Amino acid sequence: MQERLSDYRARRDPALTPEPASDDPRGTGVDGRAFVVQEHHASSLHWDLRLEHEGVLVSWAVPKGLPAAPGVERLAVHTEDHPLAYARFAGTIPEDEHGGGWMRITDVGPLEVARWTADEVELTLHGAVLQGRHRLRRRPDGGHDHWTLTRLDPPTDPDHEAVPDAVAPMLAEHGDPPTGDGWTYEVKWDGHRALARVVGGRLALSSRGGHDVTASVPGIAGLGEALAGRDALLDGELVVLGPDGRPDFGLLQQRMGAPRARGPRVTYLVFDVLHLDGRSWLHRPHAERRGQLDSLALAGPVWATPPALPGRAEDVLAAVRAQGLEGVVAKLGSSAYTPGRRSDAWRKLVNLHKADVVVGGWQPGAGRRAGMVGSLLLGVLEQGGLRYVGHVGTGFTDRELVRLGTQLKTLSRTSSPFSGAVPAARARTARWVEPELAAEVAMAGWTGDGLLRQARWRGLVDGG
Repeated sequence: MQERLSDYRARRDPALTPEPASDDPRGTGVDGRAFVVQEHHASSLHWDLRLEHEGVLVSWAVPKGLPAAPGVERLAVHTEDHPLAYARFAGTIPEDEHGGGWMRITDVGPLEVARWTADEVELTLHGAVLQGRHRLRRRPDGGHDHWTLTRLDPPTDPDHEAVPDAVAPMLAEHGDPPTGDGWTYEVKWDGHRALARVVGGRLALSSRGGHDVTASVPGIAGLGEALAGRDALLDGELVVLGPDGRPDFGLLQQRMGAPRARGPRVTYLVFDVLHLDGRSWLHRPHAERRGQLDSLALAGPVWATPPALPGRAEDVLAAVRAQGLEGVVAKLGSSAYTPGRRSDAWRKLVNLHKADVVVGGWQPGAGRRAGMVGSLLLGVLEQGGLRYVGHVGTGFTDRELVRLGTQLKTLSRTSSPFSGAVPAARARTARWVEPELAAEVAMAGWTGDGLLRQARWRGLVDGG
């Protein structure tokens, strides 16, 4: 045994590391033959699988964790043998020592071995978490160190579900402040929606459109490690906080385009749990999902869980308005998560401002609005002329659309009335009009380049 532990001893200074000495006589602490799995946050996160054999713990590092389903193969890198007492070790290894970082035990228990050769091990685990038959097999092209770990039994939990590759985010509707009980409120952040998928401690962020945006948030991999081996799918928003502490959408756009440039960092704000520990949470009520999220206590350098805000809608809106924030999202506690759909169970309540604008053009509608106005192109009068400030396509009644269509046709012109450029995507299909119709829109505010944010039609003014 001493010879088998020579590598272990050579790599460690017992005066510097709290790891057990190679001659510790106390053993594994498990009756009979033992196994242990340790979550190891070293230079890279991995899980150490150690199996008692011939007086030592034969060890493999498994970067993605032990497979939860049969047929899934995981890389297992064979490492040096460890003393039996290592089955009881948890703690922090000094950074400059071999394997420096912190380690915790995720499972330990009895082990049965059906086959053990130089190239293959078949075993059965009887742990509190891990149970069933597994096989370790040396890869023919991987040298001495590279093996494959495969689960042979179905999961002991027949209801286990793998984390889905993708879920379309649930969306909120614009609505009136709710009355009655059972609602909570969350700040409406001015950012980009993103889902975080965590499997085997590895995290990937995807946008609402399904694009991988992980690289846009340097440091976000730590959120996967913070979940301590729990597989999950989380919903949240990417934001950049400006110097005043409020979210800045313009800065976010810049940072998403150049994530490693100097400047304010992107932060991921988590507000929902969609999948956790082999269970879908989509059909569970929001109050239960929110409680589970809070229990995870997710807080780190570039991620956080903003608090839910109880109380009356008017009071919460007033408090958020006083902080200069955009608004809140009201969420009904009994509501399920409906992927890809807008739901009145989530309501956007925005602290809207008003703006006086002039109509300078319109775009034809499609679908239900075919043959009618789809959106209006808006400007504000300044000394240099009519400056384009954006478009509005919501807030109209059918009657208003018919009326506007008639008025706009009488004001038709062949050239743009705006003093500056209109975005090409808008100008390409625009129908220009004389700038004679004054109107009022509600909006969430102005962007950094002077455009309306989330404009909503309120109506014509001055007799228009």
